[in-house]
Amino acid sequence: MKILVLCYEYPPVGGGGGRVASSIAEGLAAKGHDVRVVSAGLRHLPRESRIHGVPVLRPESYRKKEDTCTVLEMALYLVTSFFPAWSLCRRWKPDIIHAHFVVPTGALALALHFLTRIPYVLTAHLGDVPGGVPEQTDRLFSVLGPLIKPIWSHAAAVTSVSRFVAELAARNCGIKSQVILNGVPMLPAPPALSQSDTPRLVMLGRISIQKNPLLAVEALSLIRDLPWNLEVIGDGPLAEAMRESASRHGISDRIHFLGWLDAESVSAQLTGADILLMTSTTEGLPMAGIEALRHGLAIVGSRIGGLADVIEDKKNGFFCEMAPESFALALRHLLVNRDQCFAMRKASLNKVVDFCLSDRVDDYEGLFETLTER
Repeated sequence: MKILVLCYEYPPVGGGGGRVASSIAEGLAAKGHDVRVVSAGLRHLPRESRIHGVPVLRPESYRKKEDTCTVLEMALYLVTSFFPAWSLCRRWKPDIIHAHFVVPTGALALALHFLTRIPYVLTAHLGDVPGGVPEQTDRLFSVLGPLIKPIWSHAAAVTSVSRFVAELAARNCGIKSQVILNGVPMLPAPPALSQSDTPRLVMLGRISIQKNPLLAVEALSLIRDLPWNLEVIGDGPLAEAMRESASRHGISDRIHFLGWLDAESVSAQLTGADILLMTSTTEGLPMAGIEALRHGLAIVGSRIGGLADVIEDKKNGFFCEMAPESFALALRHLLVNRDQCFAMRKASLNKVVDFCLSDRVDDYEGLFETLTER
């Protein structure tokens, strides 16, 4: 098949959603399909490149940062990508369009569909549905709601990256979607999980309001009497506030900010770590959680729907209420009971098979084949 992938964020631009798009695109290309990507360009990135065998076109979008994007920059992606994507459709004639993110990418897919009649599949991530990230998107949905409905209704099929996103789409948008979980390549089973003398905690992702990093610092300040170190992988608008909070609580020497790392470096940091800390207010299906499973980490996370696919409470981690005391209690339990923490890490390794990337690529391939055979 010829598959055109539209995603306004594609590595190194964006966060987990872009990585999901790239992993599926690369997986389909590896199976022999002709896959091409149109994404947002930044001035320091080449307009055309080939990433792991997949051609990527990045028209200038006037986006300023790799890790954050404003509503205006999303709109500019639609404007600047429209003609290059339309030209590609006319010349190359893809069999199907795969659009990640209903907003803004779905609008581009809809426009191309009207002009070319090429069917498109929407993959809905958390921010695509009302109620997913209410503090960031619900106001936008209240204004754009009528304009978004045609994007859903004209899709040949809709997939959701987690059960939670599918439930939100059904409840708030009246959309029935197929759940295809995010996936990761399987790692060879380690000969033995290692434990360091000082337990290693990790936070992974964009340091933003959604990730609730200041709550994490408050929780850690309540267990300063125990040995631990925290490695923060990522960056974002609340990074400086997190540093200042750590300093006020007297634990800045135990929190190490590593910034954004490439995939190999992230894997190296997770290898041998003990616990993934996720204080998020909302998640769709976090790639950070799946990576934690893949590397055998126990997960201490917020009691939110988007973590239900990665945490089995009291088996491979703990669900916590949105309060520092709740997180501190769970962390204290694992730090004091190292044997139970180790058992939870083994349980994570067993659970990661639910997110086998090759199986998820097969799911998309089967869906696309069904639609193109109609």
